[in-house]
Amino acid sequence: MNEQLAAAEPASLDRARIEHLTDLLRRARSEIAAAVVGQGAVVDQLLLALIAGGHVLLEGAPGVGKTLIVRTLGQVTGLDFARVQFTPDLMPADITGGMTLVPDADGRTRLGFQKGPIFTQILLADEINRATPKTQSALLEAMQEGTVTAGGHTTPLPEPFFVLATQNPIEMEGTYRLPEAQIDRFLLKAEVNYPQEEELDAILDLTTGYEPRVPRQVLTQEDLLLAQRLVRMVPMASHLRRAVARFSVATQPQIPTSPEPVRRYLRFGLSPRGAQAMVLSAKAHALVAGRYNVAFDDLEAVLAPVLRHRFQLNYEGEAAGVEPLGLLAQMFAEVKRGVT
Repeated sequence: MNEQLAAAEPASLDRARIEHLTDLLRRARSEIAAAVVGQGAVVDQLLLALIAGGHVLLEGAPGVGKTLIVRTLGQVTGLDFARVQFTPDLMPADITGGMTLVPDADGRTRLGFQKGPIFTQILLADEINRATPKTQSALLEAMQEGTVTAGGHTTPLPEPFFVLATQNPIEMEGTYRLPEAQIDRFLLKAEVNYPQEEELDAILDLTTGYEPRVPRQVLTQEDLLLAQRLVRMVPMASHLRRAVARFSVATQPQIPTSPEPVRRYLRFGLSPRGAQAMVLSAKAHALVAGRYNVAFDDLEAVLAPVLRHRFQLNYEGEAAGVEPLGLLAQMFAEVKRGVT
């Protein structure tokens, strides 16, 4: 694995390497789609986030397959998988672990750090908004730094480390809103919608038979770490990068030169981390498409999943029924016209 990663220098972003990676990703997508019917856009977004090194917030009604998607992703990638069911009485140490008495080689007990379920490669944080903000914040360091600090010790997490958090948008009683600092750490937000009639029929046929299909492993840890290196090597023209910067600044309602709808309807704008998410997601999208550089099409393709969880309307915007994604898409189109 180390030799593979060491060989992945910027000069080695060649067609053979890209074609091999895109072939593996296509096969992985097919394996996931064979087990998860009707959620192609969500599967694509999960694979993009995985090779971009980011985390995903999954939102959907109960029973639409959120947990199945994540579990299938773990099977196809061969990564270690753990699930934490978030509840109001869950404590931070239940996720990160803590200092406890552990037996040593001689059979005696000593005080040591007992790792929690967060020490995995794919972590499913199921119904994350049912836990208190204190417990939700236990993921902040892990999502940003890839480490856990507990008992006075900082321990690195396995690589790659991928958090998939689900939340139910229907039943809000007994839930807690995610802190803005944590929401911003999710690279993408994917919406898992109710299936169409034909898709539901296929789901019933697939899941109520005698022998459900078991997805095969297609990707490996080495493939994914290499893919994350390759994503960052994808070149991006300076005018596209400037367009992202200009768009980000234009979303700030406190800036007098921002568009009037932004100053009137938005609570806050796109953070620098959000702008980074746009660029990395666009690079991953270009790589999956088998191209050597980022285009405006890549930025527009990832605009909705990157932005839908990063903006909130103020009271006036909610009262006026403003659709924030539509507003932001229109703003980005204007920025695009200004730099092309």
